[in-house]
Amino acid sequence: PHRTELYEEAPSACWPIVYSPDYNITFMGLEKLHPFDAGKWGKVINFLKEEKLIADDLIVQAREATDEDLLVVHTRRYLNKLKWSFVVATITEIPPVAFLPNFVVQRKVLRPLRTQTGGTIMAGKLAVDRGWAINVGGGFHHCSSDKGGGFCAYADITLAIKFLFERVQGVSKATIIDLDAHQGNGHERDFMDDHRVYIMDVYNRYIYPGDGFAKRAIKRKVELEWGTEDTEYLQKVHTHVEGALNEVKPDIIVYNAGTDILDGDPLGGLAISPQGIVKRDEVVFKAARSRRIPILMVTSGGYQKRTARIIADSILNLHNLGLIDKELAIGGAGNPKVEQMIRDSAKDLTNLS
Repeated sequence: PHRTELYEEAPSACWPIVYSPDYNITFMGLEKLHPFDAGKWGKVINFLKEEKLIADDLIVQAREATDEDLLVVHTRRYLNKLKWSFVVATITEIPPVAFLPNFVVQRKVLRPLRTQTGGTIMAGKLAVDRGWAINVGGGFHHCSSDKGGGFCAYADITLAIKFLFERVQGVSKATIIDLDAHQGNGHERDFMDDHRVYIMDVYNRYIYPGDGFAKRAIKRKVELEWGTEDTEYLQKVHTHVEGALNEVKPDIIVYNAGTDILDGDPLGGLAISPQGIVKRDEVVFKAARSRRIPILMVTSGGYQKRTARIIADSILNLHNLGLIDKELAIGGAGNPKVEQMIRDSAKDLTNLS
């Protein structure tokens, strides 16, 4: 495989939380034409800093994925298409982008998305090394090797998994748990005939993308009705996450933790409360950590101003419950103290259920 800076060792003093100020999309107010809060990623980090969970020098700085990195999955033809501003305008659903010179589009729209993509690839390696990792961005689940859409220009989930399969000893099976409100048709198309990847997808059946072909790749499909609320949602997530991980024990879980399931989201059409989102993330992390399966979380869709606070609250909750921990992370799976902690928390989980 080609050399990549994305797999260089992260300082062991860092949390396996990946971010760069370059994630945020800002140009002349055009980002306001999209329902997306284009500064959401930076706001999550600011909340975590205010709560003294992290500091700048304690997070892993994301690096931009290079063309060579992207070509691990993407076709050259697709990457060339992104040199047309109108193509990028269509993918990001920000029509005025079509009228900007492409060098502006590259710098102000695509570079942030490439940096988030680099962040997901880096977080894949970190998750295997440390037991868990969170990319504060990424989760571009509508993009496949040769087609973007729905604000997703690079297939970061596919890339992270392919990188792990090709470069990390002992990683040969992956499970994607996609809990964004939308169907994750990008990774589904990419892994359509790949038996190493098990896909679980829980989504509103009536909204974008409604990709019938891609649905054939889903091993565990949970289609939700308009306005689904916490109780039914959490029960389904819990049942199916347990079911998926009991059916196949993967070497890595990629958790697409979209917050567009939030009540009032203009695109998601579901009605989950902020507390429901925090609980959902807890359910997924408990299932992964109790089975000692490395988990990589990406933040994906979420289109409201209050989204950043909810993501931060969820990360704080995971930390308060001991599901993510800097020391635990560094010790990794071989550390006897960690092993005992994991056994204890697994016992607690059994007693709970």
